[in-house]
Amino acid sequence: MFDFNAIAELSRIHCVAICTFLVPANLLLTLQTLIVTGINRPIAQIRWAVSLASLCAIVMVLHVLTWFTIGVVQVQTFILLSMGATCLGVNLWAIAYPQTVVRLSQALVSVVRKKIQQPEA
Repeated sequence: MFDFNAIAELSRIHCVAICTFLVPANLLLTLQTLIVTGINRPIAQIRWAVSLASLCAIVMVLHVLTWFTIGVVQVQTFILLSMGATCLGVNLWAIAYPQTVVRLSQALVSVVRKKIQQPEA
């Protein structure tokens, strides 16, 4: 039978290792989603990127929720929860409205190009 308490305890025991993997994985996979969407790749590639990034974000949120269930309310838990929720939100945005991500990335590229081409005064 599925024992949620054992899995939650395992998550809390190995918290440092889990967070050491999940924090950079969330950030890099969400960045990958934005890049793949921003360069207007086919929807199948965008879905794969969103799936991987969302999986890591969901695992991060569930990991933090195991700490909330035992009453650990600290700055770290709120930061990690916010990061996981933000990454999940960005990924859902990229799959729901990919054209807005493309337009945003094009606008950012044009701003960076103008800054690069502008001579320093």
